[in-house]
Amino acid sequence: MQSAQMQETTNTTYKYLPWLAAMAIFMQSLDGTILITSLPSIAKDMNYSPLEMQSIIVSYTLTLAIFIPLSGWLSDKFGTKKIFSLAVAIFTLGSLFCALSPDLTTLIISRIIQAIGGSMMVPVARLAILYAYPKNQLLKVINFMTIPGLIGPVIGPSLGGFLSDNYSWHWIFLVNLPIGIIGLIFTQKIMPNFTNKVGKFDLVGLLYFSLALVVFTLLLELSSVGISSLTLILTLLGLSILFFILYIKHSKKTKDPIIDLKLFRIRTLRIGLSGSLFTRLGISGIPFLLPLMLQVGFGYSATIAGLMLLPSALSNVIIKPFVVPLVQKIGYRNILISNTLILAIIIFTFSFATKETPLFYFIILMVIYGAVNSIQMASMNTISLSDLDNNTASSGNSLLAIMQQLSMSFGISAAALALSFFKNYSGFIEGDTVTAFKYSFITLGILTALSTVVFTKLKKNDGNLLSGK
Repeated sequence: MQSAQMQETTNTTYKYLPWLAAMAIFMQSLDGTILITSLPSIAKDMNYSPLEMQSIIVSYTLTLAIFIPLSGWLSDKFGTKKIFSLAVAIFTLGSLFCALSPDLTTLIISRIIQAIGGSMMVPVARLAILYAYPKNQLLKVINFMTIPGLIGPVIGPSLGGFLSDNYSWHWIFLVNLPIGIIGLIFTQKIMPNFTNKVGKFDLVGLLYFSLALVVFTLLLELSSVGISSLTLILTLLGLSILFFILYIKHSKKTKDPIIDLKLFRIRTLRIGLSGSLFTRLGISGIPFLLPLMLQVGFGYSATIAGLMLLPSALSNVIIKPFVVPLVQKIGYRNILISNTLILAIIIFTFSFATKETPLFYFIILMVIYGAVNSIQMASMNTISLSDLDNNTASSGNSLLAIMQQLSMSFGISAAALALSFFKNYSGFIEGDTVTAFKYSFITLGILTALSTVVFTKLKKNDGNLLSGK
């Protein structure tokens, strides 16, 4: 166990580690955002409706959530350097398989392979950061390493749209290959091989947890494509609840459960995770819905739809240097309450758009959305980690990553479900696609506003150590 060594390390020793972590974030963010604007192109090539392509994204984010617990255990047992190298290699190979996929089923399977690598890549890099840096520098380091990683969202949507319009969607996956190879080379020089004491891997717990998530996601997916058999929905819901109950009972009897539910006794972690889950349920659907509305509802090209996401990514990057002083001055509680309400208002404002709405309207909204969202993500992530120590860092970090991916997966599924509901139930909105998008944005705005209640549970002084007070 290297906990003593970890406590004595300095920024000088690991000064390039945040850049390697940023590379991992870059690969994931580029992969996620470059795909969004290419969905209509993939749908056309594979003879599907663009409104039914969310399974490509959901299969990826769900697989991330399922395998993230394994990443923490593997990295502690075999070392952060070895597992990070393996993760980058699998992710890169999965990207190649995606580019070569001839149909939707093969593409989904390839995305799952890609996600297995992604499930270890970012969490292991962040775990190394937690081990390498003292707690009073954590906010600055995490905030810094996300800045280079935000280049992915800056170029992803517009690059995806450009490649889809002028070449083919296959290139959106091929761009990962040179990045992955470079990442593997630098990993050998930069990444330390931290290890920590671990118990026996909880395979039964992983099985229960995975089945619960898969069944619940399947329920959302079937509902979003119009399968509304009450018997089937109730059966899937019952099975999902059953597997969750089985996992809860199992975890109480297991010495080292795959997800230690005792972590929820840490108040700031509990509030941060639950707040992140409910907030992301609302905001995760925006990058999915907006490009679809611009292309399917308003008739814009994939390139234009991608460019409309660019202002958000740019403002996200620009605001990053101001996050730390802003949190230090206002405090986590005030930041998260006010920020979440602003996000809800912005999402709601998207519902006012029509086919005649000028593109400048979307640019202004996305600039504000990107800046506020940047503050929100940094604040939610760091407050969740504020009271972790060396004994809980690995499991707490994994739990944070799981909740992030689950909320993204459920957020996209919820957005697709809302869109499908408002589109298919002609008695409510007369089957108009643009109106369906309008009510979907309203739904996401309400979900985001309601999540504000969670952050009211924070205390005024929570997170002071992280913000340097």
